[in-house]
Amino acid sequence: KGKCPEDGWDESTIELFLHELAIMDSNNFLGNCGVGEREGRVASGLVARRHYRLIHGIGRSGDISAVQPKAAGSSLLNKLTNSVVLDVIKLAGVRTVTSCFVVPMATGMSLTLCFLTLRHKRPKAKYIIWPRIDQKSCFKSMITAGFEPVVIENVLEGDELRTDLKAVEAKIKALGAENILCVHSTTSCFAPRVPDRLEELAVICANYDIPHIVNNAYGVQSSKCMHLIQQGARVGRIDAFVQSLDKNFMVPVGGAIIAGFNESFIQEISKMYPGRASASPSLDVLITLLSLGTSGYKKLLKERKEMFSYLSSELKKLADNHNERLLDTPHNPISLAMSLKTLDETNDAAVTQLGSMLFTRQVSGARVVPCGSVQTVNNYTFKGFMSHTNDYPCAYLNAASAIGIKKQDVDVFLKRLDKCLKTFRKEAKQEKSINEISDANAATEQLED
Repeated sequence: KGKCPEDGWDESTIELFLHELAIMDSNNFLGNCGVGEREGRVASGLVARRHYRLIHGIGRSGDISAVQPKAAGSSLLNKLTNSVVLDVIKLAGVRTVTSCFVVPMATGMSLTLCFLTLRHKRPKAKYIIWPRIDQKSCFKSMITAGFEPVVIENVLEGDELRTDLKAVEAKIKALGAENILCVHSTTSCFAPRVPDRLEELAVICANYDIPHIVNNAYGVQSSKCMHLIQQGARVGRIDAFVQSLDKNFMVPVGGAIIAGFNESFIQEISKMYPGRASASPSLDVLITLLSLGTSGYKKLLKERKEMFSYLSSELKKLADNHNERLLDTPHNPISLAMSLKTLDETNDAAVTQLGSMLFTRQVSGARVVPCGSVQTVNNYTFKGFMSHTNDYPCAYLNAASAIGIKKQDVDVFLKRLDKCLKTFRKEAKQEKSINEISDANAATEQLED
């Protein structure tokens, strides 16, 4: 049926299935005589076993989704993977998606491939409208494709940074719709930025006949992000949405899924990929989904949501104990932010020092964001880089509840963060006492004089 099984398979069944696919490839035929330059020869047995002897990769020189005559097993693997992944995307919330394919590139380069495909449809276009998100790869994806990003600054609403729809529409009118390649929006992001207003952007794109590409990097794991894409496609225009394999399906880095609602456009993107491609990302995600089944993946999604609530409540308690606060970002379903105002007022370097302390204590993934840092990316200068705006009111720390997170991860993180913050408070008190003694001594000396 080409769908993800409801119940996961055991490892021996999956291995038997992969071996059956592998013996359909010509390099594994007993009497094979290869006289070409690409015959699936592998010098190391270890490498052959690592890839289950599926050596030919996927696609042909003109189309990454095409069938290879001498690699029937690898071609079948590719077709099945794309079909199973499409089924899981529907299960995750985008029910009207019609087509997708796994591409052996991470999210940034996959976005670049989408932009390059649009170039042929809109030869006059040179600009991409981009509501600002301070993440280098999605910014560089536009530069690498040869386009000029038009940065739309976010609007501060309470603690949240949201899409400035008026600025988007004003910029479209100023530049001219025919000169704009697409609107490049974002779902999953670090708080206090929240997912873009996808429905409204999709309507704007439909009204001005401008393509719309969505960076859905780690949004598959969030029902809210997937709902935004579904609604955007229902009320307006979304041409393609791109998501990472590693962030959503817990496989090694190196693959992404390009999906959309118009099958012919998604096929155009797959044909833009030059040459054949590695089958490793497809193999990894197929093995993972066969082992989990839909029931296993749904369970992971449910656990992630529960851990988000737990992390949110416990981080709020910790923030209150340190005279800080959990920033109010209800529209962000994955990432949280805790203010570091007290720390920032104590010492300019304290915020970045906290990040260093957490990292050396084996806390990975937490981001500390100081106020006013400036960074230049490909000759574009961003003020307040990492905070998604020029002047966010306070420094803060990010933590995320992503798929696969466990209660133990949350508890250990909070314990270590609490310890680090107590260390800073203790040092601040000592410094204050030293200053008070110093001031008292100075006052005594003045009286004696």
